Amino acid sequence: MHPPRTPAGTETALAAELRTVRPELLAPYAAELPGARSAVLTRLWRGLALDPLPWVTRRDAGSAGLTLRTADGRRLRGPRPDAYATASTVTEVELDGTAYDHPAALMAALGLPHGRPFASELAGSVASLALSRANQVPSAGFSSVGVSSPGVSTAGPAEAHRALWEWEQRVVDGHPFHPNCRSRPGFSVAEELAYAPEHRPVVRLGLIAVREDDCRSTGEWPYREAGQVLIPVHPWQARHVLKDEKPVGDGIAAHPLMSLRTLAVPGGPHVKTALSARLTSSVRDISVYSITSAATVSAFMESMAGRLDGLLHITRTLGAVTAGSADLAAVARESPELYAGTGEQVVPVAALAASVLPRSPGWVAEFSRLALTVGLRLLDLGVALEAHGQNLLVVLSPAGDPVRLVYRDLADIRISPARLARHGIPAPDLTGRIVTDDESVLRSKLFGSLVAGTLAATAGSTPALREALSTAVRDLPRTPDLTALLEEPLPAKALTLMRLSPERPGDIWARLPNPFADPDGPFRGRSF
Repeated sequence: MHPPRTPAGTETALAAELRTVRPELLAPYAAELPGARSAVLTRLWRGLALDPLPWVTRRDAGSAGLTLRTADGRRLRGPRPDAYATASTVTEVELDGTAYDHPAALMAALGLPHGRPFASELAGSVASLALSRANQVPSAGFSSVGVSSPGVSTAGPAEAHRALWEWEQRVVDGHPFHPNCRSRPGFSVAEELAYAPEHRPVVRLGLIAVREDDCRSTGEWPYREAGQVLIPVHPWQARHVLKDEKPVGDGIAAHPLMSLRTLAVPGGPHVKTALSARLTSSVRDISVYSITSAATVSAFMESMAGRLDGLLHITRTLGAVTAGSADLAAVARESPELYAGTGEQVVPVAALAASVLPRSPGWVAEFSRLALTVGLRLLDLGVALEAHGQNLLVVLSPAGDPVRLVYRDLADIRISPARLARHGIPAPDLTGRIVTDDESVLRSKLFGSLVAGTLAATAGSTPALREALSTAVRDLPRTPDLTALLEEPLPAKALTLMRLSPERPGDIWARLPNPFADPDGPFRGRSF
């Protein structure tokens, strides 16, 4: 999809494509547009309110809402946001007295540097989110959430075991805090329907044959034939990037997971493919270094998980291969379902955040205790996980209790040689950004993903998060990391600022009010 500049034009263009490929979705799509605009505007307003935006000079909060004063003298007004809420709804934001109900129109009116491409992405996010919601149908047998949620397809009483990919495809709205939650530039409507997990497709990966001498690989690569390495390629990548490469054979049928570029092969591994498209924040590639270091990282993390008394499993990297380019590479990992016992289920935590499963306060507290125990113990040993809702999975007992965790995709962890040395653990032979002794980087990586992201979204609000954390931390060792978590501002990725700062690579952090520090909410009576 190549959206026009205006929000209405983007929505009309998607409808025109839809009229050709799936006309029966036109009416549901139109019905979902208002809710999709509000959902994306809610995420955008949260970013404007919380991110350290250089052009916002002052924030004034009161019972009537929040006012942002800009460097050029303008005023933005909206509701007072809860930094950790997922069910709140913003229907309009005022800019100098003019009300905007569409996030793309608001961003365009702000006229910020890099704001025009961001506005286009926001328009695409709204239209794509409406399409995702429009294409949901009740499916008998999935667990009911007990509460209505516009971003989750629900049905029926809780019953049988479900495959992991089925749980992943039930998450419709995407990232709970990112305004580009469903932005997929470069995808046509037909491609979204054919490849996006929430549309429940089966995707056939192509296989590109490359001579072994022309490849770099680690581990035991599962796809080989007659002295050649077969590299699975996403069909979007084959069509738009690898135009001169011709697949061989019939390919591999697989189910797309939440990350879209990673797919579950029935009875086989999870395959992470190269997909050179911008999804939410950035273009994700598979670097040559990540391929060559994959086996080392996997073996190291498997040994570290072994120190946690069975509370954590790492999905091992089976093999990784590249033909010397980030555009033609793949990684094969174990399925997390290998770590489920009889009657147990493995569920991605993003499914919890999206209310696919019931979440009583006691359940959230117990899950928080388990996640913090694992995360803080590993951090103390010398590893910071990026434990967001895609990477972190929870194993549920037959009764639905959280019993242990599974972690997948090791590309963005951080390893501290100094911390490892304090515990007598040899550091793995690794270089680059994955290695750091910077306390701020290590804590931000874990706290920003696990607490400000995963646990906040699972709890759903500041009061619920405070209650869950208060229960969860009672019996945890009082390490300097835990003290920092409980007393200092909570780091969170400044997702809106990052999209407005393409010249700044890497993460940019917001510092959110600690949920323990302000019992009346992040902005009660504050000016800053």
